[in-house]
Amino acid sequence: MAVAEPYGELMGEDERQSGDPLTLAAAIEQAPYIVLVCEGPQLRMVGANATTRALLTNWGLDRPLREGLADLLGQQWFDIYEQVYTTGEPVAGREWRVHLDGPDGSVHEMFANFTISPWHNLDGSIRGVIGLGSDVTESVMARRTAELRATRAEEREAHSVATIDALQRALLPNALPVPAGAQIAASYLLADGDAGAGGDWFDAVVLDDTKVALVLGDVVGHGIAATAVMGQLRAVLQDRLDDGAGIVGALRAVDRLAGRLPGAMAATVCVAVLNTLTGELTYCTAGHPPPLLLRAGEAGRYLLPTGAGPLGTGSAFPTAYARLEVGDMLLLYSDGIVDRPGRPMATATVELAQVATDIAAGRAFRGPVTSAAEKVCSETVELLVRGTGFADDITLLTVQRVPLTAPLALRLPAEVNSAASCRAVVREWLAGIGVDRRDMSCLLHSVGELVANAIEHAYSDVVGTVSVQASHLGGHVEFSVSDDGRWREHPSNPDRGRGLAIAAELVDEVHVQRTVAGTVGVVRHRLTRPAMLLADSPTAIIVPPVAGPPIDEPMLVLSQPVAAGTVGVHGPVDSMTAPQLAMELGHRSHGGTRPLTVDLTGVTHFASAGVSVLYQALARHAKHGTTLTIDAAPGSVAQHILALTAIGLVQGRPATRPLL
Repeated sequence: MAVAEPYGELMGEDERQSGDPLTLAAAIEQAPYIVLVCEGPQLRMVGANATTRALLTNWGLDRPLREGLADLLGQQWFDIYEQVYTTGEPVAGREWRVHLDGPDGSVHEMFANFTISPWHNLDGSIRGVIGLGSDVTESVMARRTAELRATRAEEREAHSVATIDALQRALLPNALPVPAGAQIAASYLLADGDAGAGGDWFDAVVLDDTKVALVLGDVVGHGIAATAVMGQLRAVLQDRLDDGAGIVGALRAVDRLAGRLPGAMAATVCVAVLNTLTGELTYCTAGHPPPLLLRAGEAGRYLLPTGAGPLGTGSAFPTAYARLEVGDMLLLYSDGIVDRPGRPMATATVELAQVATDIAAGRAFRGPVTSAAEKVCSETVELLVRGTGFADDITLLTVQRVPLTAPLALRLPAEVNSAASCRAVVREWLAGIGVDRRDMSCLLHSVGELVANAIEHAYSDVVGTVSVQASHLGGHVEFSVSDDGRWREHPSNPDRGRGLAIAAELVDEVHVQRTVAGTVGVVRHRLTRPAMLLADSPTAIIVPPVAGPPIDEPMLVLSQPVAAGTVGVHGPVDSMTAPQLAMELGHRSHGGTRPLTVDLTGVTHFASAGVSVLYQALARHAKHGTTLTIDAAPGSVAQHILALTAIGLVQGRPATRPLL
């Protein structure tokens, strides 16, 4: 047998006396394991059994390992053999992947467990290396197939749960109104269960200039069925409240639906209507836990249940009454916050009142400035859940009665530098209402455009005045910008005239009326603040990305380039600062002959005058065959305006002018 001699040489005198070398060699030859023996510094292959030769098609006696098995090059096997020969230390591995060339040029992939050990002479010196291994490809592939199937099953399940969660988030309001005389907040924490989202829902509906309805409901069960039922109940209840049906009429309508809608039976709901002017509160607890009243200087107390039963059970819907003073807060909640693991419901109900009272009084966290209602909604969940965990969805809805904001009345000279002064006053007034930063940015821009129009077009040879008035009614604000001059058209400029069109895109309504007595522009916009959707923990809050101007608006500054051909713009870009921007862009691009990147992320106000400057700069660069790249971070003030005006770069040319 060709391989008998090497195996005989493996044994010393003691081993030779323990058995017949030829018998041992014959057994190794037939063993279903990989055996490869190499000798000397060149690692000449001097022995391989039948299993090994069947795998190694280029096998040949007395050939160096690197030459005889060239198809293993780059797979670390040669390095390991040489390492063992040099160090005398064995090396082992599990499930190593190997690629072997077949006789027909194909590539065979296998996985092997192995031990590579030194082969010693009788005097202890290293004679060569012995490689022993086993082909575990079949077991590896079987395990990987099982893992793949399990992963795909998990992905399907996760996709199903994610779809249900996404559906529920789509069916819940992502923003809440900002009514006059009240601040509203909501938080929703989804239970980490196999069935996905549950049937909790909340709503806030502005009924008129002085009344707002708050709704918090809970459908029995989880999964897509509960989510679908929740969406239908919420839609009907919201529609009936918005249509003026009142609490009882709205509940009767949704009760009729629950009686014929599978899965809606025994759904609970609490509806409360607050008069923000007088503080009068009317509410009904249809099988739902009663609201918690939080009053300054007092411990929180629960209002009395009204005695109404769950939906679909044939119950009547009696109402009860309470009163909220300015500063008082009302908390509506689902039972997930009081039905927590390891806590008796009675104990958890007391804890909820204690924790919410402390948070409302400012005795909890001292984080970023936010409304008291938002702090109660987010921090109550965090403090109660972090010690016990939670087994069901948790939804909180809070309303706080706040002082009514006095109307704004402002009169300014019709001069270019009045625009910044107007923005500062309007910003402060909106901040007092609790306007979200995104609405703040849109309103500042829209009102600013009307003011800029009055300054530019109303007066010719005299300095007139511009009046700005604003009021907060119901869930919206209304601005009126007026002058007593005569409208003057300026020479045609294709890069101007976008201001009013941009303003109309940013807010709900913009109207301009020109008469012989002057021009009046009106901006009307519904205010909202984002609801807090808590992701997989009570501190992971998901809110829409918003950006807006800081409280103190700086002057326009163009930063020194951090890279060649790049400049950052910071501060307001309006009628007063637009000429400075135009001059700087022309200077830094050498009149448009050199490429330039302009980063507008730091812009705090971006008026149509700035849009005109950019269009002119784009045209100048196009004329010289150079590029002007205009950029702004997502969510920034400038990015919103750039999107509306279609400013960008298309193959080195200005983008198509917007149809505004």
